Amino acid sequence: MRLLLVGYGRMGRLVESLAAEYGCEVAGVVDPVIGGDDVNAERWSGVDVAIDFTTPAAVVKNAPALARRKIDIVLGTTGWSAHEAALRGAIEDAGTGIVAAPNFSTGVVLFEAVVAHAAQLFGGQAEFGAFLHEAHHAAKKDAPSGTALLLKKTMEQAGFPRAIDVSSTRAGFIPGNHTVGFDGPAETITLTHAARDRTAFARGALVAARWIKGKRGWYTMKDVLGL
Repeated sequence: MRLLLVGYGRMGRLVESLAAEYGCEVAGVVDPVIGGDDVNAERWSGVDVAIDFTTPAAVVKNAPALARRKIDIVLGTTGWSAHEAALRGAIEDAGTGIVAAPNFSTGVVLFEAVVAHAAQLFGGQAEFGAFLHEAHHAAKKDAPSGTALLLKKTMEQAGFPRAIDVSSTRAGFIPGNHTVGFDGPAETITLTHAARDRTAFARGALVAARWIKGKRGWYTMKDVLGL
């Protein structure tokens, strides 16, 4: 399966280093920093899936162009939610497929399911409040992270009826930590997912790329993992 890497930062390079392990070949790279062709270049004909780890502004431009070329997409960039309706329309009109997720770690997707169940349980206990804290490396631009916002939404949809305090830390080289807590008058319960390195995200993106090939529609990692 032939991949196009859209964005060649840390995540793009990790995906490239692991691609062969998943039976994938990197056909090329699109990145304005290193120069070269953009997503409209004819040389990308025959690419099966594009894996995008770029910026929100780049996603708004590149995702519709890739869809028009019948290239399926794995979208790991966050911060573009204001444009979701337009992007969904572009995917539907083109008849292509996309897996869009704020976090491609298998552990995070399963963690979300655990958090949803916990929120449902604690939602009925009026004396318990909830909080969510996330920590990432200093270079991460969006705060709270897309994963933190997803977890908060998950808790609300699971039935937690009270305010959920969300906080963020940006420091050093932290790959990504997310803690959900429920605090009562005399006790605290916390659930934490800690990424040891970024290979978990790259591996998940490659699993998603293999899964989305040839499919039509908008999907998340829950679909990929059958949840």
